[in-house]
Amino acid sequence: MNYESTVTADPADGYAREMDGEAVERASPVTRRRLLIALGVLLAIFVLAYVLTRGGGDAAPAEGAQVPTVSVVAPGRTTVEGTISATGSLAARREMPVGVVGEGGRVISVPVEAGQWVRAGQVLAVIDRSVQSQQAQSAAAQIQVAQADANLAQANLDRALQLVERGFISKADVDRLTATRDAATARVRVAQAQYRELQARNARLNIVAPAAGLVLERNVEPGQTVGAGTAPLFSIARGGEMELLAEVGEGELARLSTGVSADVVPVGTSEKFVGQVWQIAPIIDESDRQGTVRIALAYAPELRPGGFATATIRSGTIVAPVLPESAIMSDEQGSYVYIIDAENKVVRRPVTIGDVTDAGIVVASGLTGRERVVLRAGGFLNPGETVRPVRGE
Repeated sequence: MNYESTVTADPADGYAREMDGEAVERASPVTRRRLLIALGVLLAIFVLAYVLTRGGGDAAPAEGAQVPTVSVVAPGRTTVEGTISATGSLAARREMPVGVVGEGGRVISVPVEAGQWVRAGQVLAVIDRSVQSQQAQSAAAQIQVAQADANLAQANLDRALQLVERGFISKADVDRLTATRDAATARVRVAQAQYRELQARNARLNIVAPAAGLVLERNVEPGQTVGAGTAPLFSIARGGEMELLAEVGEGELARLSTGVSADVVPVGTSEKFVGQVWQIAPIIDESDRQGTVRIALAYAPELRPGGFATATIRSGTIVAPVLPESAIMSDEQGSYVYIIDAENKVVRRPVTIGDVTDAGIVVASGLTGRERVVLRAGGFLNPGETVRPVRGE
């Protein structure tokens, strides 16, 4: 039993030692790989530290490459002709309503149409005067009767004066005959006055143009009965002159004066008509805080009363910075621009914009013209941000 136990124990111990050696031999390749990996990591760390240590001077450009580049411009100050844009309605500068002047009557003819030119005194409508003509003839006959009586009275007086010298007629009879002659002469003058009155009334029956101009409206037709209370039958633009009733804001009215020129463009056409401001409203409408500027215009077929038009009124010259539209932004606080200060940092600057010209938008206040103003992409910047400014066109 002991022998067997001894013999069995030795081979077991040896086998265990052999097994441990094989395990060590099998484990050694794995250990070598781990060692190589660790050495590689250490080498990489060493190389990275070396690069960072040697390349410390190149860190600034790497960091600077992330700073955004913006285009800037120093606008300076430009002499700009100030303009004010306004809209309004076209109208006749001097519109003349023409109605019944006399007693009126039935219209028998209307020889003019709307859109025609008429001269002063030209007949616009003819009123039936058959009754008035008979009255005029009667008045003319009354003149003849009165004149015959006056002639007879004068003849009686002349004969009486001859008889006075012979003593056949008294002085009192001569005075009576003289009074009769004077009364007959007065009746002649009365009849003549009545006849002229009828002639004047008859002449007023026809509706005539008070002045030369363009007929804008015709509101009467043959057969219509008109009278003194009838609405105007015609509307005439004196001389064909037109005007634009432009509505201008209260603040802009102070910049205008009579005599300045304006370009007027009616709706439906691109043609410009040059006019002149001849009157500025002395009052402001309380509802919209605007006043009316009246711009005189010469006649043109495209200028029709009641039409809509826009006007560009010249308001003098100003000296101010001018910027493109892309440089000016706005929010609930108002209009502003971004400028770049001496440290290349973005600064917000509030501005007041003025007129819009072909060269750009006039900055009425807020800039001196020497600042570096961001031209575009201002919406992507924030105040205080560092940028790299580049001068733009």
